[in-house]
Amino acid sequence: MPRIDAFLKLGREQGCSDIHLAVGVPPLLRMNGDIMPIKFRELGDRELQGYVFELLTENQKAEFRKGEDLDFSYMSQDAGRFRVNVFRKSTGIGATFRHIPTKIPSLSELGLPPLINNLADHHQGMVLVTGSTGTGKSTTLAAVLDHINRQRAVNILTLEDPIEFVHESQRAQVVQREVGTHVPSFTAGLRAALREDPDVIMVGELRDSDSIMMAMVAAETGHLVLGTLHTTTAVKTIDRIIDALPMEQREQGKSFLSQNLRGVVTQILVKTADGRGRRAIIESLVMNHAVGKLLLSDKTHQIPSLMQTGREQGMQLLDQALLEAIQRKEVDPNDAYLYAQDKKQFQRFVTDASLLPRVELAGGN
Repeated sequence: MPRIDAFLKLGREQGCSDIHLAVGVPPLLRMNGDIMPIKFRELGDRELQGYVFELLTENQKAEFRKGEDLDFSYMSQDAGRFRVNVFRKSTGIGATFRHIPTKIPSLSELGLPPLINNLADHHQGMVLVTGSTGTGKSTTLAAVLDHINRQRAVNILTLEDPIEFVHESQRAQVVQREVGTHVPSFTAGLRAALREDPDVIMVGELRDSDSIMMAMVAAETGHLVLGTLHTTTAVKTIDRIIDALPMEQREQGKSFLSQNLRGVVTQILVKTADGRGRRAIIESLVMNHAVGKLLLSDKTHQIPSLMQTGREQGMQLLDQALLEAIQRKEVDPNDAYLYAQDKKQFQRFVTDASLLPRVELAGGN
């Protein structure tokens, strides 16, 4: 058994989401969003490299020695499945292990709004799940795919780097392909996918203009394309896609989005009210005629006002979702305050005064 499994097992017994190993510090666990150390000595460079190299293939070792970061999945007999990133930093080697649950959670178990089910039921177009790293995008997408897998007799093809949740075919056939193992890149995988008779294509990350344009082609030619971007609002997602396109194709890109983008779901993870976990809070945009008109006329900055008044269609801004979660006592108001865009309307809920801006008294020194 690889020696690193002992740290992974300890981390999972504590209920952590991530285990961080780096030279010069003891192993660290991420617990409900916060980092905390394990009671262990500081790790040395040769020691940690020895732990990590026990997990690597000869090809991976060669890549790492050439200076490449590594992304791969690892199945520990004692601790379960992990997504792994191995890297170098100023003091030596480092590695991050993110736990991947064996059981794929359902959309209802994740507490996601009904809009997500509606978006999953589309047969054509593009649906995007966005957010910063570590906000649960992969989990939400896995739940969406599981919903489709159980409901529809279709061919689902995923492109991932690396493969995270493992899907067993139910009503659908699920074909999972890994970038670097089965295909050289997301773009090449998308190009090949169009010849593999898919109904649904999940792209783990739309990284560049080539992968974005290929995903657009797939969505425009009758497929449902699910993808992720590292953007923090729905409007920033639209702007990122347009800005990623070559200048001569941006008008065409706006037209595509207005006709084929079904929705954008942006999420964060906020501590629950009891402090024992984190809950996904969702900002959601649904493409309709009014949103499309603003997009085509370069007025995306006006889209948030449509989202604020579009609750009947399932739209909401992040601050609206945060306020409702606080009022239902589902999340920690202090943590919600830190994520809020317009913090003034959240100040009345804050219980930790140190988070609030200091008010200087008139005439004070």
